[in-house]
Amino acid sequence: MLGYLFDNKKKKRDNLERYDDKRRQDNRGNRDGNGDGDDNRGSSGKGPNRQNLMIMLLATVIALVVISYVMNMGSEGATRISYNEFVQLVNDNKVEEVNVRSDRLEIKLKDTDAIRYTGITEENTALTQRLLEAGVTVNGYIPDSSGMVITFLLSYVLPIAFLWIIMGFIFRRAGSGGLMGSVGKSTAKEYVQKDTGVTFADVAGEDEAKESLQEVVDFLHNPGKYVKIGAKLPKGALLVGPPGTGKTLLAKAVAGEAHVPFFSLTGSDFIELYVGVGASRVRDLFKEANKNAPCIIFIDEIDAIGRSRDSKYGGGNEEREQTLNQLLSEMDGFEPAKGILVLGATNRPEILDKALLRPGRFDRRIIVDRPDLKGRIAILKVHAKDVRMDETVDLEEIALATSGAVGSDLANMINEAAINAVKNNRKYVNQQDLFEAVEQVLVGKEKKDRIMSQKERRIVSYHEVGHALISAVQKNSEPVQKITIVPRTMGALGYVMQVPEEEKYLNTKAELHDMIVGLLGGRAAEELKFETVTTGASNDIERATAIARNMVTQYGMSSKFGLMGLATVESQYLEGRAVLNCSDVTAAAVDEEVRLIMEECYNEAKAILSENMEAMDMIADYLIREETITGKEFMELYRQAKGIPEPEEGEGSAESAIEAERKEIAKIEAMPASIPEIKAEAEARAEEKAEAEETAPETAAPKTEAPKAAVPEADDEEEEAEEKPVKNGPRGRFTDVPQEDVDRFFKK
Repeated sequence: MLGYLFDNKKKKRDNLERYDDKRRQDNRGNRDGNGDGDDNRGSSGKGPNRQNLMIMLLATVIALVVISYVMNMGSEGATRISYNEFVQLVNDNKVEEVNVRSDRLEIKLKDTDAIRYTGITEENTALTQRLLEAGVTVNGYIPDSSGMVITFLLSYVLPIAFLWIIMGFIFRRAGSGGLMGSVGKSTAKEYVQKDTGVTFADVAGEDEAKESLQEVVDFLHNPGKYVKIGAKLPKGALLVGPPGTGKTLLAKAVAGEAHVPFFSLTGSDFIELYVGVGASRVRDLFKEANKNAPCIIFIDEIDAIGRSRDSKYGGGNEEREQTLNQLLSEMDGFEPAKGILVLGATNRPEILDKALLRPGRFDRRIIVDRPDLKGRIAILKVHAKDVRMDETVDLEEIALATSGAVGSDLANMINEAAINAVKNNRKYVNQQDLFEAVEQVLVGKEKKDRIMSQKERRIVSYHEVGHALISAVQKNSEPVQKITIVPRTMGALGYVMQVPEEEKYLNTKAELHDMIVGLLGGRAAEELKFETVTTGASNDIERATAIARNMVTQYGMSSKFGLMGLATVESQYLEGRAVLNCSDVTAAAVDEEVRLIMEECYNEAKAILSENMEAMDMIADYLIREETITGKEFMELYRQAKGIPEPEEGEGSAESAIEAERKEIAKIEAMPASIPEIKAEAEARAEEKAEAEETAPETAAPKTEAPKAAVPEADDEEEEAEEKPVKNGPRGRFTDVPQEDVDRFFKK
């Protein structure tokens, strides 16, 4: 027990000593005035010591090479020979002169000016006797004092001076920026207006975000009018949104408009091999910003250093926490009067530290969301201003077909359209090039080298026609723009392209239900026609299941669970993943509810297609032959199969009769409730019409008997056309009002 207590006391004493040593080292680092005294604590000095050792070894090797070179300078131009060769040359009377040095013999031959040298292996007396007998001139060595000084300087003083210079360089670096040199310096790039070439005029589709940043830029230009009323410059603004929406482009526009220094860097620029470098770079960045105030600092992908310190979001990284703590201190410590604005950009705001998001650091959160229809049109115009386009181009139609696309997608589509025009040897981009570009971005290019068997082509054809037929029959579906069975590089063997008639921000339960039915139409067509199913509906099933699950867990559209919220969305601006926050028993019940919704929608899809088998066979056969058909051709085939008359030219032949009726019903249902007036007028006119028919002369009857075969057919078509809207959906409160009376009332 006493030994245990002694060990504990010893451990505590050792810990206290280590803590005191570390604190003394930190204080020494702080007294140096460079603020880097605590930057290398996590590395325990291993990195700098290793670097110091490598530099010392390198300096030693260089010094030895210099000494060796100096020592061998006297031997340049001489050739070394063995002593036996020297004796043989003396005996052959070929040696003219020998200079005796302290450590060698320098030999000059009679027939050449070349110098030979060799070592001394015998006594000077015997050597001198041998040379004199052979008639060789012998010169003794007389030391030169001036040469000794030069030799001493080159051999000893110069290497030592070289080592002294190297050591001085090392210690100067250690005193100014640490042995890491400029590693702790900020890597931010400074821009001025002309460097970016981007202004707010080049940014479209994000009017609210642009307006918020324009206010900040105006504050920097004209601080007086804001200070006069008592306003202060926001310390920070955080740009939040999905990838590709233009957050960095907005920052470039701010740099182009601000007319003040603009420092730009990414969150990863703070991270380096050594612990503490990030904090040092933050300090250096704000030090430079204070020198150049007023200025703007832009940190792209700030989530790389601003991640929450909570363990839920991967906290606990010492280097990142040090960098974040230093950033928090700098943002909350500098004076706002200096005019330093920090811009941050991220698409993961939910993982940022709460202390970073609070007012006083990032005062504004600017949402840069996906553009709406108006925004997409504006973005397309910005990117198309330098592209030569013909009169067929309708950017509004392209914007309708690209619902959910971000600015980078739209820019890519314009560029792909221009490339398609050049590939087809055209000087201008047309509407067809733009639609092909939309398809390339969304589903990839046509995979022309993939050859499917006739059976697979038939299955894919019926699958796609099943989707399109349900879209044509349903009330809440988007009209079909194109049907194709040409494989695409992103894996699709065929697809149906649907273009919405207008931008929508809300979906009703009936619309979501019809979406699921439409997605399951391909699988239903396969089962009805071929009495089997394939793997081609995997993506449809995945999307339909996601919609059904969201209806149950997020939208409160389940009769079983009611208004319970059973899931939360994480990574809203990335994958938008939903995570269940319920028990396992409830999760199993959710799965069962989703299964029931899917089963109900699948049965409805099969019922719709069963009633339209003839139309499906006719359209599928045509699609197999042509491989690609437009929405107009599809509706013509559908009307032909169902016996529906073609719309008149004045009504717009491109729009189907079903769509026209659908719009008419929606217009009627949207009108104010003046039912009594409409009904009263309709009843009065119906009575007048009935009385007129009773009193009408019978002589007018033969006029209708001329085309005998055509009359019943026309009557059947009219009856079918009148019944069709009732089948597709009720006309609301005006079901019992004749259509002609409704039209007459609206014209009034």
